[in-house]
Amino acid sequence: MTSYAEVIGDPIAHSKSPLIHGFWLDALGIDAEYRRCHVRPDELAGYFESRRTDPSWRGCNVTVPHKEAALAHVPDPGGIRATIGAINTVFRDESGGIAGTNTDAAGFWSPISALDLSGKPVVVVGAGGAARAVLFALSRVGVGPVTILNRTPLKAAGLLAGFGLKGAVAPLDSPLPPAALLVNASVLGMTGQPPLELDLSPLPDDAIVYDIVYAPLQTALLRAAEDRALETVDGLEMLIGQAALAFELFFDAEPPRDRDDELRALLTA
Repeated sequence: MTSYAEVIGDPIAHSKSPLIHGFWLDALGIDAEYRRCHVRPDELAGYFESRRTDPSWRGCNVTVPHKEAALAHVPDPGGIRATIGAINTVFRDESGGIAGTNTDAAGFWSPISALDLSGKPVVVVGAGGAARAVLFALSRVGVGPVTILNRTPLKAAGLLAGFGLKGAVAPLDSPLPPAALLVNASVLGMTGQPPLELDLSPLPDDAIVYDIVYAPLQTALLRAAEDRALETVDGLEMLIGQAALAFELFFDAEPPRDRDDELRALLTA
């Protein structure tokens, strides 16, 4: 039987992960598949129970809303629960068992790794599983004060403390403080989700606006940033970066990143 990996979430129809992994599988001539699987929150435990006994299953990527909840259902040998607190990848380990990890943090950081953010202010929108990965990455590079905008400021305050970051929390409708980097790490602005409405005027002219949403790729936030001639990073950058790390875990092969331009053209066609 053909081996396969998949992406799980609720909703899941928007996911571009099958296109990404399918492109790499075809390019490398690997006889395997990568699928979408719609898993609702009340089905998560049963999903992992069934997949762990399926010898053809190589693992899965985990997207909203399961990144935190999945930790309760898979082993955590790397201590992700105590560091990031969310997983986005479950894979077969060397013994044939399953294990969870997080490739979001590295995927987020990769396109901005050349930036010097030491001591500089940052704004992050959101406090879910993706935001945890973003904050983990930021905590490792010595950023300055971090302001988290979230519906529930109390949850955001816990994240600041948990990652050892100094800063502040505020409701979503609060004015932005000046910042070198603004990251939307929420689902706001995604197709089918409420819009993210921010006034970007407080940002300096050299600020960077990074939106991890990729459906649509050109979000209202990125359009507003481009109207101000601010540098932007779209959601495909993080999506492809985290997918590349997961692909190696699933299929024991390095994806052909020298063909990223071709892949982006496919994803935006």
